[in-house]
Amino acid sequence: MKKTLLCAAALCAMSSVSFAQSSTVTIYGIIDAAVRSEDSGPKGKTNNTVAPGGMSQSRLGFRVNEDLGGGMSALANFEHRFMVDTGTVTAGDFWRQSWVGLKTSYGQVMLGRQYNVLFDITTSTYASFKYSPYIEAFKPEIGMSLGARTSNTVKYMAEMNGFRVALAAAAGEGGAGSSRGGYVRYENGPIAVGAGMQTLDDLNGNTVTGTTVGGALTLGSLTLTAGWALTDPDDKFSRATLAALLGNGGANGGFAVSTNMDNRTMWSLGALYQVTPALNLGVHYWDSKQDSKKGTTDAQGTAKFAAAVADYALSKRTDVYFEVDTTDLGKKMVFANGETSRTGYMVGVRHRF
Repeated sequence: MKKTLLCAAALCAMSSVSFAQSSTVTIYGIIDAAVRSEDSGPKGKTNNTVAPGGMSQSRLGFRVNEDLGGGMSALANFEHRFMVDTGTVTAGDFWRQSWVGLKTSYGQVMLGRQYNVLFDITTSTYASFKYSPYIEAFKPEIGMSLGARTSNTVKYMAEMNGFRVALAAAAGEGGAGSSRGGYVRYENGPIAVGAGMQTLDDLNGNTVTGTTVGGALTLGSLTLTAGWALTDPDDKFSRATLAALLGNGGANGGFAVSTNMDNRTMWSLGALYQVTPALNLGVHYWDSKQDSKKGTTDAQGTAKFAAAVADYALSKRTDVYFEVDTTDLGKKMVFANGETSRTGYMVGVRHRF
């Protein structure tokens, strides 16, 4: 259960004006660790590791919500990600989310480092495993989200009659290029659909565009999902930046991001079935293709990914899981160990608070 600190309403007299608001600060987090085995060593030798996040990346966060009166609220979110196996941070940015904003009946505005629109629409509408919403140790779809987060961002979001609309723009500062994008989402009963687009500039003003569309259908205990995504860079967009965006630690396939890369597409299908209130079974398949510029072939490649997960809830806050995944790079691309395919297995435990 999330632990909530309640700050008592304060009555402050300032120039004969009294203010009385209430504020809540919610402390939340996830601790996730797994034993993972995959044939990623030399000549397909098995590597066994303790994965610092099997289904979810471990985190500690703070959410703030203050009632300002008149239907207006102040919001803030700070979230730190860490490696539970070593106690170190997951990335150079200590706070993976750090934003503040205001909410009214007309929507909400958030300023700071936050999830981008491609990540938002994918994980909220047609997530691969909606209770996670993806496999942290194996997440090919996240490589299509242009980095998942953006700094120096202003985002507006509004909801009405089943629709949700979001617009976001990030200033080009601090050694990063500017970006802008938006998404539309609609949910009605068992159906949810959505589409989003985002552009990102490198420091020389060249652009890469990400687009995604998909949906989910829930029929009782069964949920079916489908999605499609495109990453389309300008010819002169920085290939080093593109490799970092698409690479996702190598989980998104062993594609060579060369100067001759034209674009990359990915489509996916998935199914989740709630067998019992405690047991959930899920499978997902991703098919990715990279095209080379006209007249070239060196950047062409394919990758096929599949994963299956059995998740069992021991309580409302603690679950255990077993996962198996496989990657096939076809004939043109290889992993660092020289192999064209890879299989992984994982058993883990996750606690939410």
